[in-house]
Amino acid sequence: MAIKRIWHGWTTPENADGYEAAVRGVVAPGIDALDIEGYRGLELLRGVEFANADGQSEVQFVTILTFDSLENIIEFQGDDYTKAHVPEEAQQFLSRWDSHAVHYEVRG
Repeated sequence: MAIKRIWHGWTTPENADGYEAAVRGVVAPGIDALDIEGYRGLELLRGVEFANADGQSEVQFVTILTFDSLENIIEFQGDDYTKAHVPEEAQQFLSRWDSHAVHYEVRG
């Protein structure tokens, strides 16, 4: 059974391409370099531009990391394994982000 670690971040439309490039060029390779047993990869979903509750345009990103087990996630993030992993290279493009990730067992 796999575990999906899901996290959300939001950018301005102007910063969306920069954030995507940071994830693909820095964040994902950085996680790969940790060589964590049971880590199966990163998926990046990019939402369409929308107006938030304040009427400001935003783009939402969803990052999904796949691991074989919760133990693998703890190896990646430590005992506080729900804490978000947001390197500075990515933070500079985000206007806001979830402080914690959620985890789901893949059932189908």
